Amino acid sequence: MRVVICGAGQVGYGIAERLASERNDVSVIDTSPTLVQAIRENLDARGFIGHGAHPEILAEAGAEQADMLIAVTLHDEVNMVACQVAHSLFNIPTKIARIRAQSYLQSHWQDLFSTDNMPIDVIISPEVEVGEMVLRRIALPGAMDAVRFADNSTAMVAIECRDDCPVVNTPLGQLTDLFPDLSATVVGILRGTNLFIPGSGDQMVAGDVAYVVVERTHVKRTLGLFGHAEPEATRIVIVGGGNIGYYVAREMERRDLRAKLRVIEANHDRAVSIADTLKRTIVLHGSGLDQGLLSEADIETSDLLVALTNDDKVNVLSSVMAKRLGCYGNLALLNNQDFQGLTRPLGIDAFINPRSVTISRVLQHVRRGRIRAVHSIQNGLAEAIEAEALETSPIVGTPIKELNLPEDLRIGAVYREGKFLKPTGNLKIRARDRVVIFAKAGAVRQVEQMFRVSLEFF
Repeated sequence: MRVVICGAGQVGYGIAERLASERNDVSVIDTSPTLVQAIRENLDARGFIGHGAHPEILAEAGAEQADMLIAVTLHDEVNMVACQVAHSLFNIPTKIARIRAQSYLQSHWQDLFSTDNMPIDVIISPEVEVGEMVLRRIALPGAMDAVRFADNSTAMVAIECRDDCPVVNTPLGQLTDLFPDLSATVVGILRGTNLFIPGSGDQMVAGDVAYVVVERTHVKRTLGLFGHAEPEATRIVIVGGGNIGYYVAREMERRDLRAKLRVIEANHDRAVSIADTLKRTIVLHGSGLDQGLLSEADIETSDLLVALTNDDKVNVLSSVMAKRLGCYGNLALLNNQDFQGLTRPLGIDAFINPRSVTISRVLQHVRRGRIRAVHSIQNGLAEAIEAEALETSPIVGTPIKELNLPEDLRIGAVYREGKFLKPTGNLKIRARDRVVIFAKAGAVRQVEQMFRVSLEFF
């Protein structure tokens, strides 16, 4: 696939890195010579210095032969114009744009992004994507990571195995025998920096992070079996009332989630603005690092602090302070990958990487075959993928145990006609089944081949 990426920042670089490693033909455009030089030196991709919406730069980057344009610069308007130019002058089939300003995305302007107006095929709003991820984490206390698949019938959760975890040092096959009615499958284990796909004879040890694909109604039971029967948070403090923090608070009010909310916002005008809009949330003006203000927000008796500012250091330190002051749990937004390795030693229960969330959303539309959803894991070490089987898909009609699947992937669940099916060896995948797969980075291509669209389909 030939892909032109406009923007070489964290997201653009991450997408280029992933696609280039899979031997796609990748060109990246940015106005910063430093960022372009990093692309040229570190990736198997071409870098071009210039404006991503200028026709001559797009032409130089190979837009005439491109299959896809991904516009992820810092400026919405540049991303929008780049897609328009890609459509009007180069007839690029698929155009993806990151749009951050919510004013463009309001429902009564929905005709703006259409073929006859602004031809953008896929719009990604990082604030909305990250906000929804935060809401899912709040709903699943005890999970380090969580994502939903197959019409919300299925979840993949990452669970830390602590010293007191009841299921450590037990072969996975034996766990299946002990809990035959539990619709859950351990599909991956992170041990230190090593991520592997476990077999039935493998067992988890203290310190592991287990990735489990589970039926939605069995999630809390599964967390409990791992020793994470944490109660649902009903008293929540949000540090940061920016786009993401405001979105989370507003959605919790709109969905009538019965939690007492307090938001701490450092900017006075912003604090006043969101206080006027939010109906049941108390908004406090000040720093999330102010111990007195945290106490005013009743942090000592709170169930959860969610740190969502634009400053990673504030997010880390406010999370640590909250725990020291008596808050039960914390969740931090972290952009810097260097900080992410410090979370467990510092006592941060879970974190969200906005870059990873955005890249996952893009990859959903880059993957070949009938790929419905993608979730990037551990900065690209693996992916959780939901794919739809077609009549011509190679995996249809053969028992799973006879498929000779690569060792670096595992089927976690099959969703058929509204029902969750646990993937036993005798189960045969049918056409139109939706399959949730956990695959290490090197096996993603095999997943695409398993669900490819054959010419026979047409």
